[in-house]
Amino acid sequence: MSQIRECLEDGWTGSGHKTLEIEQAWRDYTGLPHAHFVNSATAALHLAVRVLKEQRGWHSGDEVITTPITFVSTNHAILYEGLSPVFADVDEYACLSPESVLSQLTPRTRAVMFVGLGGRTGRLEEIVDICRANGLSLILDAAHLAGTKFKGEDPGHLADAACYSFQAVKNVPTADSGMVCFIDPEMDALARKLSWLGIDKDTYSRSSGGSYAWMYGVENLGYKYNGNSVMAALALVGLKYLDEDNARRYLINAYYEDLLGLEGFQVVPSSPNCRSSNHLTQVVVENRPKVIRALQEHSIFPGVHYRDNLDYPMYSHAKGSCPQAEYLSHHLLSLPNHYQVTENDAAEVASIIAQSGRPAPLVSRA
Repeated sequence: MSQIRECLEDGWTGSGHKTLEIEQAWRDYTGLPHAHFVNSATAALHLAVRVLKEQRGWHSGDEVITTPITFVSTNHAILYEGLSPVFADVDEYACLSPESVLSQLTPRTRAVMFVGLGGRTGRLEEIVDICRANGLSLILDAAHLAGTKFKGEDPGHLADAACYSFQAVKNVPTADSGMVCFIDPEMDALARKLSWLGIDKDTYSRSSGGSYAWMYGVENLGYKYNGNSVMAALALVGLKYLDEDNARRYLINAYYEDLLGLEGFQVVPSSPNCRSSNHLTQVVVENRPKVIRALQEHSIFPGVHYRDNLDYPMYSHAKGSCPQAEYLSHHLLSLPNHYQVTENDAAEVASIIAQSGRPAPLVSRA
Protein backbone atom coordinates (compact mmCIF):
# COMPACT_ATOMS: atom_id res chain seq x y z
CA MET A 1 0.00 0.00 0.00
CA SER A 2 2.92 2.38 0.59
CA GLN A 3 3.66 2.49 -3.16
CA ILE A 4 0.06 3.49 -3.94
CA ARG A 5 -0.09 5.90 -1.01
CA GLU A 6 2.97 7.64 -2.42
CA CYS A 7 1.15 8.18 -5.71
CA LEU A 8 -1.89 9.60 -3.95
CA GLU A 9 0.08 11.84 -1.60
CA ASP A 10 2.16 13.17 -4.49
CA GLY A 11 -1.00 13.83 -6.46
CA TRP A 12 0.41 12.06 -9.50
CA THR A 13 -1.54 8.94 -10.47
CA GLY A 14 -1.04 9.09 -14.25
CA SER A 15 2.17 8.41 -16.15
CA GLY A 16 4.99 9.73 -14.00
CA HIS A 17 7.65 8.78 -11.51
CA LYS A 18 6.16 5.35 -10.72
CA THR A 19 5.89 4.37 -14.38
CA LEU A 20 9.52 5.40 -14.80
CA GLU A 21 10.44 3.35 -11.73
CA ILE A 22 8.80 0.16 -13.00
CA GLU A 23 10.45 0.62 -16.39
CA GLN A 24 13.86 0.87 -14.72
CA ALA A 25 13.07 -2.05 -12.41
CA TRP A 26 12.02 -4.19 -15.38
CA ARG A 27 15.19 -3.31 -17.27
CA ASP A 28 17.24 -4.22 -14.21
CA TYR A 29 15.38 -7.50 -13.74
CA THR A 30 15.43 -8.66 -17.37
CA GLY A 31 18.64 -7.05 -18.58
CA LEU A 32 16.74 -5.70 -21.60
CA PRO A 33 17.92 -2.31 -22.92
CA HIS A 34 14.48 -0.68 -23.16
CA ALA A 35 11.13 -1.09 -21.44
CA HIS A 36 7.99 0.99 -21.89
CA PHE A 37 5.09 0.58 -19.44
CA VAL A 38 1.65 0.59 -21.08
CA ASN A 39 -1.93 -0.08 -20.05
CA SER A 40 -2.11 -3.70 -21.26
CA ALA A 41 -0.21 -6.42 -23.06
CA THR A 42 -2.68 -5.98 -25.92
CA ALA A 43 -1.50 -2.38 -26.26
CA ALA A 44 2.09 -3.63 -26.11
CA LEU A 45 1.46 -6.11 -28.93
CA HIS A 46 -0.23 -3.50 -31.10
CA LEU A 47 2.63 -1.07 -30.55
CA ALA A 48 5.16 -3.76 -31.42
CA VAL A 49 3.42 -4.49 -34.73
CA ARG A 50 2.79 -0.80 -35.53
CA VAL A 51 6.35 0.30 -34.78
CA LEU A 52 7.98 -2.55 -36.71
CA LYS A 53 5.64 -1.95 -39.64
CA GLU A 54 6.51 1.75 -39.74
CA GLN A 55 10.23 1.38 -39.15
CA ARG A 56 10.76 -1.53 -41.54
CA GLY A 57 8.49 -0.43 -44.34
CA TRP A 58 5.84 -3.12 -44.24
CA HIS A 59 2.68 -2.68 -46.27
CA SER A 60 -0.96 -3.68 -45.84
CA GLY A 61 -1.39 -7.32 -46.74
CA ASP A 62 2.13 -8.28 -45.72
CA GLU A 63 2.19 -11.44 -43.62
CA VAL A 64 3.01 -12.31 -40.02
CA ILE A 65 3.29 -15.99 -39.13
CA THR A 66 1.53 -16.71 -35.86
CA THR A 67 -0.17 -19.38 -33.74
CA PRO A 68 -3.84 -20.34 -33.41
CA ILE A 69 -3.39 -21.34 -29.72
CA THR A 70 -3.32 -18.00 -27.95
CA PHE A 71 -5.52 -15.27 -26.53
CA VAL A 72 -7.15 -13.41 -29.40
CA SER A 73 -5.29 -10.14 -28.76
CA THR A 74 -2.13 -11.75 -30.18
CA ASN A 75 -3.69 -12.05 -33.62
CA HIS A 76 -5.91 -9.00 -33.38
CA ALA A 77 -2.73 -6.91 -33.08
CA ILE A 78 -1.74 -8.11 -36.55
CA LEU A 79 -5.14 -7.24 -38.04
CA TYR A 80 -5.11 -3.79 -36.40
CA GLU A 81 -2.32 -2.82 -38.78
CA GLY A 82 -3.87 -4.27 -41.92
CA LEU A 83 -1.42 -7.18 -42.00
CA SER A 84 -2.33 -10.79 -42.71
CA PRO A 85 -1.96 -13.40 -39.96
CA VAL A 86 -0.68 -16.67 -41.44
CA PHE A 87 -1.18 -19.58 -39.07
CA ALA A 88 1.47 -22.19 -38.39
CA ASP A 89 0.89 -25.29 -36.29
CA VAL A 90 2.22 -26.00 -32.81
CA ASP A 91 4.36 -28.75 -31.32
CA GLU A 92 4.43 -30.80 -28.12
CA TYR A 93 5.18 -27.63 -26.13
CA ALA A 94 2.00 -26.00 -27.54
CA CYS A 95 4.29 -23.36 -29.10
CA LEU A 96 5.03 -22.68 -32.77
CA SER A 97 6.52 -25.61 -34.68
CA PRO A 98 9.62 -24.52 -36.63
CA GLU A 99 8.81 -27.01 -39.38
CA SER A 100 5.34 -25.55 -39.78
CA VAL A 101 6.71 -21.99 -39.76
CA LEU A 102 9.11 -22.89 -42.59
CA SER A 103 6.24 -24.33 -44.60
CA GLN A 104 4.32 -21.03 -44.34
CA LEU A 105 7.07 -18.70 -45.57
CA THR A 106 6.23 -16.65 -48.65
CA PRO A 107 7.78 -13.58 -50.33
CA ARG A 108 5.35 -11.45 -48.31
CA THR A 109 6.34 -12.83 -44.89
CA ARG A 110 7.69 -10.02 -42.72
CA ALA A 111 7.67 -11.36 -39.16
CA VAL A 112 6.95 -14.22 -36.80
CA MET A 113 4.81 -13.77 -33.69
CA PHE A 114 5.94 -16.34 -31.11
CA VAL A 115 3.76 -16.97 -28.05
CA GLY A 116 5.49 -18.35 -24.95
CA LEU A 117 2.37 -20.25 -23.92
CA GLY A 118 2.20 -21.05 -20.21
CA GLY A 119 5.70 -19.65 -19.65
CA ARG A 120 7.40 -22.13 -22.01
CA THR A 121 9.88 -21.14 -24.71
CA GLY A 122 9.30 -24.23 -26.85
CA ARG A 123 11.73 -24.30 -29.76
CA LEU A 124 12.21 -20.54 -29.75
CA GLU A 125 15.90 -20.76 -30.62
CA GLU A 126 15.03 -22.53 -33.89
CA ILE A 127 12.45 -19.85 -34.65
CA VAL A 128 15.14 -17.20 -34.07
CA ASP A 129 17.39 -18.98 -36.59
CA ILE A 130 14.57 -19.04 -39.15
CA CYS A 131 13.96 -15.32 -38.70
CA ARG A 132 17.63 -14.44 -39.06
CA ALA A 133 18.09 -16.65 -42.11
CA ASN A 134 15.10 -15.08 -43.85
CA GLY A 135 15.41 -11.45 -42.74
CA LEU A 136 12.26 -11.58 -40.62
CA SER A 137 11.38 -9.64 -37.49
CA LEU A 138 10.51 -11.57 -34.34
CA ILE A 139 7.81 -10.41 -31.94
CA LEU A 140 7.66 -12.30 -28.66
CA ASP A 141 4.25 -12.46 -27.03
CA ALA A 142 5.68 -12.81 -23.54
CA ALA A 143 2.39 -12.40 -21.68
CA HIS A 144 3.11 -15.63 -19.76
CA LEU A 145 6.89 -15.28 -19.62
CA ALA A 146 7.47 -12.97 -16.65
CA GLY A 147 10.32 -14.65 -14.80
CA THR A 148 10.99 -17.33 -17.43
CA LYS A 149 14.68 -17.85 -18.09
CA PHE A 150 16.13 -19.31 -21.29
CA LYS A 151 19.77 -20.28 -20.88
CA GLY A 152 19.78 -18.10 -17.79
CA GLU A 153 18.47 -14.96 -19.50
CA ASP A 154 15.11 -13.38 -20.19
CA PRO A 155 13.95 -14.67 -23.60
CA GLY A 156 13.12 -11.11 -24.63
CA HIS A 157 16.78 -10.77 -25.62
CA LEU A 158 16.07 -12.99 -28.64
CA ALA A 159 13.30 -10.82 -30.11
CA ASP A 160 13.03 -7.46 -31.85
CA ALA A 161 10.13 -6.70 -29.51
CA ALA A 162 8.91 -8.53 -26.40
CA CYS A 163 5.48 -7.85 -24.90
CA TYR A 164 4.74 -8.73 -21.26
CA SER A 165 1.46 -8.79 -19.34
CA PHE A 166 0.86 -7.59 -15.79
CA GLN A 167 -2.88 -8.29 -15.94
CA ALA A 168 -4.69 -9.35 -12.76
CA VAL A 169 -4.01 -13.10 -13.05
CA LYS A 170 -0.46 -12.92 -14.39
CA ASN A 171 2.74 -13.67 -12.46
CA VAL A 172 3.27 -9.93 -11.85
CA PRO A 173 -0.35 -8.98 -11.13
CA THR A 174 -1.90 -5.53 -11.33
CA ALA A 175 -5.46 -4.71 -12.38
CA ASP A 176 -4.18 -4.43 -15.95
CA SER A 177 -0.96 -3.20 -17.54
CA GLY A 178 1.93 -4.42 -19.64
CA MET A 179 5.39 -3.70 -20.98
CA VAL A 180 6.77 -3.47 -24.51
CA CYS A 181 10.52 -3.93 -24.83
CA PHE A 182 12.33 -3.11 -28.06
CA ILE A 183 15.99 -3.80 -28.69
CA ASP A 184 16.29 -0.76 -30.97
CA PRO A 185 16.31 2.66 -29.20
CA GLU A 186 14.56 4.42 -32.09
CA MET A 187 11.69 1.94 -31.92
CA ASP A 188 11.41 2.47 -28.17
CA ALA A 189 11.26 6.24 -28.70
CA LEU A 190 8.55 5.91 -31.34
CA ALA A 191 6.50 3.58 -29.14
CA ARG A 192 6.57 6.17 -26.36
CA LYS A 193 5.11 8.80 -28.68
CA LEU A 194 2.51 6.46 -30.15
CA SER A 195 1.33 5.34 -26.71
CA TRP A 196 0.59 8.97 -25.79
CA LEU A 197 -1.48 9.97 -28.84
CA GLY A 198 1.58 10.86 -30.90
CA ILE A 199 2.50 13.72 -28.57
CA ASP A 200 6.23 14.43 -28.60
CA LYS A 201 6.63 14.97 -24.84
CA ASP A 202 4.52 13.51 -22.03
CA THR A 203 2.87 15.61 -19.33
CA TYR A 204 5.19 14.44 -16.56
CA SER A 205 8.28 15.46 -18.53
CA ARG A 206 6.71 18.83 -19.32
CA SER A 207 5.95 19.33 -15.63
CA SER A 208 9.45 18.56 -14.29
CA GLY A 209 11.81 21.19 -12.98
CA GLY A 210 9.17 23.06 -11.00
CA SER A 211 7.39 24.62 -13.97
CA TYR A 212 4.84 23.48 -16.53
CA ALA A 213 5.69 23.69 -20.23
CA TRP A 214 2.31 23.66 -21.92
CA MET A 215 3.50 23.61 -25.54
CA TYR A 216 3.85 20.26 -27.29
CA GLY A 217 3.72 18.83 -30.80
CA VAL A 218 1.77 15.91 -32.23
CA GLU A 219 3.99 14.08 -34.67
CA ASN A 220 2.06 10.84 -35.25
CA LEU A 221 -1.44 9.43 -35.12
CA GLY A 222 -1.15 7.65 -31.79
CA TYR A 223 -3.22 5.93 -29.11
CA LYS A 224 -4.11 6.31 -25.45
CA TYR A 225 -2.01 3.33 -24.37
CA ASN A 226 0.05 4.91 -21.59
CA GLY A 227 0.36 3.13 -18.26
CA ASN A 228 -0.45 4.89 -15.00
CA SER A 229 1.36 5.20 -11.70
CA VAL A 230 -1.18 3.23 -9.63
CA MET A 231 -0.72 0.16 -11.82
CA ALA A 232 3.02 0.76 -11.83
CA ALA A 233 3.02 0.85 -8.03
CA LEU A 234 1.30 -2.55 -7.93
CA ALA A 235 3.77 -3.94 -10.46
CA LEU A 236 6.74 -2.71 -8.42
CA VAL A 237 5.51 -4.71 -5.45
CA GLY A 238 4.67 -7.78 -7.53
CA LEU A 239 8.10 -7.78 -9.14
CA LYS A 240 9.74 -8.07 -5.71
CA TYR A 241 8.00 -11.43 -5.20
CA LEU A 242 8.15 -12.74 -8.77
CA ASP A 243 11.01 -15.20 -8.35
CA GLU A 244 9.69 -16.46 -5.02
CA ASP A 245 6.19 -16.98 -6.42
CA ASN A 246 7.53 -18.64 -9.58
CA ALA A 247 9.59 -21.03 -7.46
CA ARG A 248 6.38 -22.09 -5.75
CA ARG A 249 4.66 -22.54 -9.12
CA TYR A 250 7.60 -24.68 -10.23
CA LEU A 251 7.17 -27.02 -7.25
CA ILE A 252 3.42 -27.36 -7.75
CA ASN A 253 3.92 -28.01 -11.47
CA ALA A 254 6.43 -30.75 -10.64
CA TYR A 255 4.00 -32.27 -8.16
CA TYR A 256 1.27 -32.41 -10.82
CA GLU A 257 3.73 -33.99 -13.25
CA ASP A 258 4.64 -36.74 -10.79
CA LEU A 259 1.11 -37.55 -9.60
CA LEU A 260 -0.56 -37.39 -13.00
CA GLY A 261 2.34 -39.19 -14.65
CA LEU A 262 1.71 -42.20 -12.44
CA GLU A 263 -1.79 -42.35 -13.95
CA GLY A 264 -0.58 -41.98 -17.53
CA PHE A 265 -1.46 -38.30 -17.99
CA GLN A 266 1.02 -35.95 -19.64
CA VAL A 267 1.64 -32.41 -18.42
CA VAL A 268 2.88 -30.18 -21.24
CA PRO A 269 6.62 -30.06 -20.62
CA SER A 270 8.97 -27.15 -20.27
CA SER A 271 11.43 -27.06 -23.13
CA PRO A 272 15.19 -27.69 -22.88
CA ASN A 273 17.27 -24.83 -21.44
CA CYS A 274 14.08 -23.19 -20.15
CA ARG A 275 13.24 -22.46 -16.52
CA SER A 276 9.57 -21.70 -17.04
CA SER A 277 7.52 -19.18 -15.12
CA ASN A 278 4.90 -21.96 -14.97
CA HIS A 279 2.16 -19.44 -15.51
CA LEU A 280 0.11 -22.39 -16.72
CA THR A 281 0.28 -26.05 -15.78
CA GLN A 282 -1.49 -27.81 -18.64
CA VAL A 283 -2.44 -31.48 -18.88
CA VAL A 284 -3.78 -33.28 -21.94
CA VAL A 285 -7.01 -35.23 -21.31
CA GLU A 286 -9.24 -37.21 -23.64
CA ASN A 287 -12.66 -36.35 -22.19
CA ARG A 288 -12.17 -32.77 -21.06
CA PRO A 289 -15.82 -31.75 -20.49
CA LYS A 290 -16.31 -34.63 -18.04
CA VAL A 291 -13.09 -33.76 -16.18
CA ILE A 292 -14.09 -30.10 -15.94
CA ARG A 293 -17.49 -31.03 -14.51
CA ALA A 294 -15.90 -33.36 -11.95
CA LEU A 295 -13.49 -30.66 -10.79
CA GLN A 296 -16.22 -28.02 -10.62
CA GLU A 297 -18.32 -30.34 -8.44
CA HIS A 298 -15.49 -30.05 -5.90
CA SER A 299 -15.35 -26.24 -6.29
CA ILE A 300 -12.16 -26.49 -8.33
CA PHE A 301 -12.23 -24.33 -11.44
CA PRO A 302 -9.69 -25.19 -14.14
CA GLY A 303 -9.11 -23.13 -17.25
CA VAL A 304 -8.91 -23.71 -20.98
CA HIS A 305 -6.05 -21.92 -22.74
CA TYR A 306 -6.97 -21.44 -25.47
CA ARG A 307 -9.76 -22.05 -27.91
CA ASP A 308 -8.36 -22.48 -31.41
CA ASN A 309 -8.47 -18.98 -32.90
CA LEU A 310 -9.41 -20.51 -36.24
CA ASP A 311 -12.86 -21.13 -34.75
CA TYR A 312 -13.47 -17.35 -34.80
CA PRO A 313 -14.97 -15.75 -37.93
CA MET A 314 -12.09 -13.35 -38.64
CA TYR A 315 -9.62 -16.26 -38.75
CA SER A 316 -11.83 -19.07 -40.01
CA HIS A 317 -10.35 -18.89 -43.52
CA ALA A 318 -7.48 -21.00 -42.15
CA LYS A 319 -9.70 -23.57 -40.42
CA GLY A 320 -8.26 -27.07 -40.71
CA SER A 321 -4.74 -25.91 -41.57
CA CYS A 322 -3.27 -26.55 -38.11
CA PRO A 323 -4.39 -30.02 -36.96
CA GLN A 324 -2.14 -30.20 -33.90
CA ALA A 325 -3.43 -26.85 -32.64
CA GLU A 326 -7.00 -27.98 -33.25
CA TYR A 327 -6.34 -31.20 -31.33
CA LEU A 328 -4.80 -29.42 -28.34
CA SER A 329 -7.61 -26.88 -28.34
CA HIS A 330 -9.97 -29.75 -27.46
CA HIS A 331 -7.68 -31.57 -25.01
CA LEU A 332 -5.64 -29.03 -23.03
CA LEU A 333 -6.73 -28.31 -19.46
CA SER A 334 -5.06 -25.67 -17.28
CA LEU A 335 -4.82 -26.64 -13.61
CA PRO A 336 -4.75 -24.38 -10.54
CA ASN A 337 -1.13 -23.33 -10.06
CA HIS A 338 -0.25 -20.26 -8.04
CA TYR A 339 1.57 -19.55 -4.81
CA GLN A 340 -1.50 -20.30 -2.64
CA VAL A 341 -1.94 -23.84 -4.01
CA THR A 342 -0.69 -26.44 -1.54
CA GLU A 343 0.60 -29.94 -2.22
CA ASN A 344 -2.63 -31.31 -0.76
CA ASP A 345 -4.61 -29.15 -3.18
CA ALA A 346 -2.59 -30.46 -6.10
CA ALA A 347 -3.05 -34.04 -4.89
CA GLU A 348 -6.83 -33.55 -4.76
CA VAL A 349 -6.89 -32.12 -8.28
CA ALA A 350 -4.77 -34.99 -9.61
CA SER A 351 -6.95 -37.57 -7.90
CA ILE A 352 -10.15 -36.17 -9.40
CA ILE A 353 -8.61 -36.10 -12.87
CA ALA A 354 -7.41 -39.69 -12.51
CA GLN A 355 -10.90 -40.81 -11.43
CA SER A 356 -12.87 -38.90 -14.05
CA GLY A 357 -10.55 -38.58 -17.03
CA ARG A 358 -8.63 -40.55 -19.60
CA PRO A 359 -5.06 -39.73 -20.68
CA ALA A 360 -4.39 -38.32 -24.11
CA PRO A 361 -1.05 -37.93 -25.95
CA LEU A 362 0.71 -34.59 -26.27
CA VAL A 363 0.70 -34.88 -30.05
CA SER A 364 -2.30 -35.88 -32.14
CA ARG A 365 -2.06 -39.36 -33.64
CA ALA A 366 -4.85 -38.72 -36.12
